[in-house]
Amino acid sequence: MTILYVLFAILIFGVLIAVHEFGHFATAKACGVQVDEFAVGMGPALWKKQHGETLYALRAIPIGGYCAMVGEDEASDNPRAFTNQPAWKRVIILVAGAAMNFLLGLLVILCLYASATAFHAPVLAGFMEGCPYERADGLQLGDRFYKIDGHRIYQYYDVGEFLNQGGEHHDLIMVRDGKKIKLDSFYMVPVEYEGQENKMYGFYFGYEEATPGVKLRYTWDTAMEFCRMVWMGLRQLISGQVGVRDMSGPVGIVDLMAETGQQAASTADAIYNILYLGAFIAVNLAMMNLLPIPALDGGRVFLLLVTWLFESLTHKKLDPKYEGYIHGAGMVLLLGLMAVVMFNDVLRIFTT
Repeated sequence: MTILYVLFAILIFGVLIAVHEFGHFATAKACGVQVDEFAVGMGPALWKKQHGETLYALRAIPIGGYCAMVGEDEASDNPRAFTNQPAWKRVIILVAGAAMNFLLGLLVILCLYASATAFHAPVLAGFMEGCPYERADGLQLGDRFYKIDGHRIYQYYDVGEFLNQGGEHHDLIMVRDGKKIKLDSFYMVPVEYEGQENKMYGFYFGYEEATPGVKLRYTWDTAMEFCRMVWMGLRQLISGQVGVRDMSGPVGIVDLMAETGQQAASTADAIYNILYLGAFIAVNLAMMNLLPIPALDGGRVFLLLVTWLFESLTHKKLDPKYEGYIHGAGMVLLLGLMAVVMFNDVLRIFTT
């Protein structure tokens, strides 16, 4: 069964790459840019077919892909070359890959929530006996947590996470009877309750009926939760709280998906959990690709804006090859990082 989960995980990863590259390809075609090749995967071609001006290929290594546009990193006399298009068209083409990954993540989440009848909501449905926070100037039944110390509350478990991070006094925004109520510097600490082993805040969360509108809202909120998790991970990486050894690449992601499936109670649960993880990775890819790092889509957009600003101020045309050099250097560094991460992933698999 494990090998089936591995194959399923590889398939999902391949789909994420294909969707990303298709976003570039479709918008390039729509904007009139000539595309020489559209490939899913890297390395030797398993299948290829020429259709019109574009070669379509499926390649052996499912860890990448590309949409090869004419004049992508160099000057060209072809009026349909990427570099000869207006800046707004180039931005749309570059951003389209990440946008397609994000939309795919939303679609997967929506499909997973399609059969839901109710959602566990950050809404107060009850209080333990003696809870000190249930009062007229405090928390009340039916209140929905909206923000805690500036952090948006998307899921019920966000409440405990941000209360535990922020000390004893918290700035709360609650939704009560459709209106937002502010509770500034509200004292909240977990206390002991009779019959409970651990200290608790002393309230219970309720459920919200899964109407079509609620499903759409929870789909969006889940995607926003994924985005926040990515930003939190980036902050930890920049601050040194986590290092390169803690990062995972394609090998580690496939292994995590397979392990997630293997640990599930049933095949149906395994598929659900793997698809949920796939949706998170789709959103993760969308955000990571928009970082202003050379060789990534975000880096290309950033340098495009810098070039546009330089040319607007100096009225001089920059040779696209210099941008190509920057992206080439960035690609070398990125591939080096991927090699280190892949080595760590393989080492982790065989030593645990």
